[in-house]
Amino acid sequence: MTTPSRVPQVSQQELYRYLEDRFACAQACAECSRACAVRASLVDPGDGTPEELVRRKGVICAEVCDATSRVLSEDSQTDEATVRAQVEWCRQVCAEAAHAFDGHPGAERTAEVCRACARACTDFLGTLTPSAP
Repeated sequence: MTTPSRVPQVSQQELYRYLEDRFACAQACAECSRACAVRASLVDPGDGTPEELVRRKGVICAEVCDATSRVLSEDSQTDEATVRAQVEWCRQVCAEAAHAFDGHPGAERTAEVCRACARACTDFLGTLTPSAP
């Protein structure tokens, strides 16, 4: 009878960190999606004002975060390059949305949630193997 080989402790720690960061990123994306959707719903569409830009950024951020959260939450066979591209896109969109929300009364919390999501994306990307140049 053979015993299964043990995974080295370092690999297990890396796997746990990866899963924890993946979950944290998915949770941050879900929270950001909700905050952006709520914020965007407070602005009338199509009025051509700077608030319209904030609304559009909020809608886009909500959609990208929702998609990213689904990708990270599902136990799918998605390859790492696809996950990396989705998370990098989410990080960029969240940073842009946070910048758009800055300075708009009542949007401070949404801006901070977007920044937190961008940070979670950055942290998660750090657990992935470096992409080839």
